[in-house]
Amino acid sequence: MAQPALRVTSQDYEDYSRVVIAFPSDLPFTLERDGSLLLVKIQSQLTLRLRDDPVRSRLIKSFSWVKSGDLFIVVVQLRDELFRYDSFRIENKNQLVIDFYDPTGRPSGWTARSPAHPPSPDPMAEEEKTAGGEAAPPPEKGPPPSQGIRTIVIDPGHGGLEVGAKGQFGALEKDITLAIGQKLKSVIERNLAFNVELTRDKDIDVSLEDRAAIANNHRATLFISIHANSSFRRNANGSETYFLSLNASDEEARRLAYLENTSADLDRPIDNGSQDEIMMILWDMAQSAYLKQSQRLAEIIQDELNSLLGTKDRGIKQAPFKVLTGVACPAVLVEVAFISNPQEERNLVREDFQQNVAQAIYRGLVRYIKLVT
Repeated sequence: MAQPALRVTSQDYEDYSRVVIAFPSDLPFTLERDGSLLLVKIQSQLTLRLRDDPVRSRLIKSFSWVKSGDLFIVVVQLRDELFRYDSFRIENKNQLVIDFYDPTGRPSGWTARSPAHPPSPDPMAEEEKTAGGEAAPPPEKGPPPSQGIRTIVIDPGHGGLEVGAKGQFGALEKDITLAIGQKLKSVIERNLAFNVELTRDKDIDVSLEDRAAIANNHRATLFISIHANSSFRRNANGSETYFLSLNASDEEARRLAYLENTSADLDRPIDNGSQDEIMMILWDMAQSAYLKQSQRLAEIIQDELNSLLGTKDRGIKQAPFKVLTGVACPAVLVEVAFISNPQEERNLVREDFQQNVAQAIYRGLVRYIKLVT
C-alpha cells in the first residue's frame, strides 16, 4: 500500500505566486514565518511523503521537507525575506492555498522599508599603526550606500558570565571581542554612510538566539561575529574566517564550532528527534540563499587580515556555528587570532593591534560592498 502524500505545486500569476498544498486528509496545520522561509507545520500520525513539482517561480526558490515524530514541516523558501503572503483553505478538497506577493510590486497592505539616515562620512583624525609599528594605509573611503546594504550588525562574541576562551596571561575572549567590535563600529560609522548595530555594547550575557534576533530585527544586510581562537596546540597562530555549514570543513573546525556553541547538540550526528537540530537544518537552508555572498565576504575579510596584520593565512572554512544559523543575511564569523598562543595573546590585548584588526575587517567590508553594488 502506497504511503499517503502531500502534493505541493506552484504557479506564477501577474501580481503574485501561488502555492497549493493538497493534503491526503483533513490534517491540522499552522503557518510560521522565519526569515526567508514559510514553515507549514502539519500534525499527523500518518507516514507521509512529499510530492513536489519543479519550482519555476520568480518569488519561490524551493520546497523541502523536515520530519520529527508526528510533526511534518513543509518548508517554502522565498527568494526575498521581504515577502507578504495570504492563505486560505479549500475544505472540500483538503487544500491549502498560499499566495505570495512581490515586495517590489508594493501590493495593497505592503509597508515599504524605511529609508536609513546614517551619519555622514568623517575622515579619521590620524593614521593607525600596524601591529609591527609601521604606518597603516589610511581607511579606504567606501562607496555610497546602495539599496542592498543598509545595516551592518557586529557581534562581539561571548560576554557576561560566558567569558569564552582564556589566555595564559589572563586575557579573556569576551573583553577582546568587545573592544574590537566597538573599534570596528567606530571606523565604519566614520567612513561609511551605513547604520551599524552591536549585539552587545557592554559586558553582558546575550544568547546566541538573541544575537540573531537583533540582526533580523534591524533587517541586517551583513552580519559579522568576532571571536578569539583557541587550540590545544600552543603554537597555533593566525586568523580564520568562517561561514555557515552543517558540515564542518575539518575536525578542527568542528571542534571550534562545538566550543563556541552553548550546547552539545552539534557534537553528535543529526537525527530527526531534536527540535533544535531541525531548526539548524532549516536555518542552514535559509543561509544557503546567501552562501556565495557569505563565502565571498569571508574570503575578502580573510585576505585583508592576512595582508594588513601579517598573520598566517589559515584560509576560510565552514562550520555549524549557532550564532550564524538564525541570521537572514550574508554572515561570517572571524577568529581574529589565537588567545591560546602566548605571543598572539599579548597582541590581542594591545590597543593598536585591536585597531588594526578593526581596520582590516573594515577594508574587507569596503571591498565587498564595492563588489556587490
